[in-house]
Amino acid sequence: MNLRDLELFCEVALRGSFSKAAKAHHISQPAASEIVKGLEEQLGCELLNRAIRPLELTPEGRIYYDGCRELIDGYRRLEDRILQRRDKVVGPVRIASIYSVGLLQMDCYVKEFERLYPDAALDLQYVHPEQVLTSVLNEEVDLGLMSFAPRRADLVYETWQDQKIVVVVSPQHPLATRSSVAVTELDGEALVGFTFELRMRQEIDRWLKQAKVSVNVVHAFDNIENIKRAVEVGSGLGLLPVQTVRREVEIGSLVALELEDVEWVRRLDIVYRRTKPFTTAISRFLELLHQDPETFSRSANSEAESVSSQAPTAGPSSRPR
Repeated sequence: MNLRDLELFCEVALRGSFSKAAKAHHISQPAASEIVKGLEEQLGCELLNRAIRPLELTPEGRIYYDGCRELIDGYRRLEDRILQRRDKVVGPVRIASIYSVGLLQMDCYVKEFERLYPDAALDLQYVHPEQVLTSVLNEEVDLGLMSFAPRRADLVYETWQDQKIVVVVSPQHPLATRSSVAVTELDGEALVGFTFELRMRQEIDRWLKQAKVSVNVVHAFDNIENIKRAVEVGSGLGLLPVQTVRREVEIGSLVALELEDVEWVRRLDIVYRRTKPFTTAISRFLELLHQDPETFSRSANSEAESVSSQAPTAGPSSRPR
């Protein structure tokens, strides 16, 4: 038994799948199965119920999983303390984010973190809002990114972004020539919205009710990308955070209109367990999320210019003789 075997077992338990855990650990599915089987033979009991899918922990497996997590977390904290003395940032940073944060929005943070800390390992998953919360509570991830997160005493909530809601229409929509619109002008309009179980949909319904505006929800999706595609083809208008439609507005496939008389905002929170021990890598990524991404490229360029200025230049004295 070694630490990597325990990490693999925990991965199988979290994902409920040998193949998914094997892929995450860059080994074959049969190899992953053999490792867990070896642990079970050593302990003399089954750790996983293989009769159902996804796989589930047996009662003994749950005890073993909790103990493994304590061992792994303790080792990582110990390793982190040693590496801090050498000014090294290593180890995993596991993030769960709602879909609507978007690949484009997160890409700059991911690239900057990888540039600054190449020895760390960032794992970013896009999942349903309920799964973000579950993953944080079960300590399957270190940080969660979500909107309108339900408040719990055992969680910490750090405000990440306050995103202004705008009206989004196709270039052919009658409102597309405008730069802003009064909320009352939305009355009776066709709306492409979110599915009702999402908090974003519930908040939009509440905002519209407060404004005494009634819309006709023609389509409902559980993610922003599908909403944008439906609005682009003229199915109706959308109410979306401005950050999520910047690319479409830039290329002209969508038009964003500001709301004149109301200020609706989607708040994005960074969520984590109150008792969660942070490694240096997790702390550094959390700090990075609170920085302005526009400064990232300037930092990278400054670093490149500094390296360039220190490089020897060719001249008469440097030519071989």
